[in-house]
Order: sequence, then structure tokens, then C-alpha cells
Amino acid sequence: MTPDTIFSICNVIAMVGWVILIVLPMWQTSDKFIIGVIAALFAIIYTYYIATNIAAIDMKSFSSLKGVTALFTNPLAVLLGWVHYLAFDLLVGTWIKNNSRKYGIPHWLIIPCLLLTFLFGPVGLLLYLLVRFIKTRNYFSANYN
Repeated sequence: MTPDTIFSICNVIAMVGWVILIVLPMWQTSDKFIIGVIAALFAIIYTYYIATNIAAIDMKSFSSLKGVTALFTNPLAVLLGWVHYLAFDLLVGTWIKNNSRKYGIPHWLIIPCLLLTFLFGPVGLLLYLLVRFIKTRNYFSANYN
């Protein structure tokens, strides 16, 4: 499969995970499916492409903005970066859902956080931390589980 095809397939799969987080938050196997299937699939794809292209990756590229910029002129590197984002943003979204339930935060309040996490990663996390602080009056909760 081409990087374009993998990109398109991963986008559809990620969307399934986000729909589950937003529309089916109480589904008992949502975490298992999102982490054990979707995120694991992204990890397999990522690992496969890293392992089969490791010789082409200049590790020094990661030490400067100029190097990373040059690295991301390669479509395969962009695909890997994108799959990385998709996997980790889904994990953050899953954590937000679970943490909000732990603190009794209504699901409707975290939907904007989840949408922003889907679109802009850390912005959604920051919004959730703000929502949780407002609801609990305690920024550093007992734990971050």
C-alpha cells in the first residue's frame, strides 16, 4: 500500500475511535477497543515503517528544527508523524474521558475538550485541565489516573 492509502485508512480508523469517545462514552469495551485495537494498530503500522526504513532516517535530524523540517519533506516521514499524532491524541482523549468520569464531570462538558484534542492535541488537554480545575477546585488532583 502507498503512504497515501495508509494515511487515508488511518484517518478513517482514528475517526471511529473519536466517535466512540464522544458518542459512546459508557460503552464498556471502548477503552479496550481504542487502546487494544486502534492504538495498537497504529503502533504496528508505525513500527513496521520505522523498522523497514530505519537506514533512511538520519537520527541527527531530530536535534534541530531545520533537521525536522527537512525530514518532513519526505511523505513517509509525514505519514509516520501523522500516525504518531493519531495514536497519542486518541490515548489522551481516552484519558480525558476516564479521568472526567472519575471526578464526576458530565460528559457534555468534555465533548469540546475531546474535539479540540482531536483537532489540536494539547489545546484539548489544556481545556480539559481547566474544566477539571473549575469543577473540582483542585488543579493537582489526588492523582492523574
